[in-house]
Amino acid sequence: MRSPKHSLAPRPFVKSSGYAVLLSVLLITAVAGAIAVSLLLLGVGSSRTSFAFQQSIQARGLADACAEEALQRLRESVWFSGGETLTLTSGTCEIQAIAGTGNSNRTIQTVGSVGTIKRKVKVIVTTVHPTPVISSWQEVGSF
Repeated sequence: MRSPKHSLAPRPFVKSSGYAVLLSVLLITAVAGAIAVSLLLLGVGSSRTSFAFQQSIQARGLADACAEEALQRLRESVWFSGGETLTLTSGTCEIQAIAGTGNSNRTIQTVGSVGTIKRKVKVIVTTVHPTPVISSWQEVGSF
């Protein structure tokens, strides 16, 4: 008996088609994985930036609070010289040495700290008594 002319060998077209589909699936999976990792990293980076921004706002608030405290203490005693650190719930603030003497031309410098974030405020007081006259209240990069 003669064997039929039909061969059991795979056809080249079918073999190539299977590899093409497999490579396409692998490529799509790799691209989807890269997109997922990128989105995850962007989310983490955004979260860190948001947290640092929140700490920066808190640090500025602490620096302002310390400046107000220093101004109040100057009103109570013109001999108040600063050099104190106050610990509050969200961080610390430092009243640095107050420049000037007596009732006029005093300079208050404070630093608010939350975590690693620091903000600095400088207040220039023209007159302390009877009512404080503030000529400047601003955030500064350095003293």
